[in-house]
Amino acid sequence: MELAVHLFLSLDGVYTSPGAPDETPGRYFEKGGWVIPFGDDEFGAIVDGWFAATDALLLGRVTYEIFAGFWPQVTDPDNAVAARLNGARKYVASRTLTAPEWANTTVLDGDALAGVRRLREAPGGELQVHGSGALARSLHVAGLVDVYRLIIAPVVLGSGERLFEPGCPPSGFEVVTQRTTSQGLTYLELRPAHLRQAVPTIEDGREVVHAL
Repeated sequence: MELAVHLFLSLDGVYTSPGAPDETPGRYFEKGGWVIPFGDDEFGAIVDGWFAATDALLLGRVTYEIFAGFWPQVTDPDNAVAARLNGARKYVASRTLTAPEWANTTVLDGDALAGVRRLREAPGGELQVHGSGALARSLHVAGLVDVYRLIIAPVVLGSGERLFEPGCPPSGFEVVTQRTTSQGLTYLELRPAHLRQAVPTIEDGREVVHAL
C-alpha cells in the first residue's frame, strides 16, 4: 500500500488543534480553531476527495479516539465519508489502547514502525494518515511517507506542535498538485524527491551556483 499523510498546517508549520481549542483531549490550545475561518466548498471538496481514496486508515491514538467518538454515530447511508471510514480497515499506533471498539480496528503496539513497514509492503491502495501529527512526524523521519497532502492556512501561530521540527532529516519534494482556494487556503500534494542542493563552481573566473 502507498502511505499518504494528510494534515492541516499553519504557515509556521503548526498542526495543533486546527478545528477547535479543545480538539485534543486533555489539552487546551488557546489558538485552536485556526483553519475553520477559511473553510468553503473548495476546502470541503478537497477533504472529501481524500477520504474517497481511503483503503485503510493509520492513526495515532488521540486522532483515533476523536474519529471513533464521532464517525460510528454517523449512520446515514448517503454520507459517503462515514460509510468509507466506518467500513475501512483501521490501524492505530498505540501502546496504551487495548480494547478498540470501532469496527475493523487493529492496534499496532510494540514497534509500530515495523508494523507500518509491513503494511506498506502489502497489496492494496492507500494507507492514509489523517491528523496524528506526532505519528506523521515519526513516519517522515523514518522515510516511510509516499505522499503528503497538506492544507496550509494563511496564519502564523507562533507555538504548537510542528510536523517538521528542527533536526528532522533534510528532505526534497516534488510538487504534484498546488492550488489556492477562494478563502486563501493553499493545498499541496507532495512526493519525496532527492534534495536539490546548491553547489558552487568556478566558471570563467566567476562563482556560479548549480542546483543538483
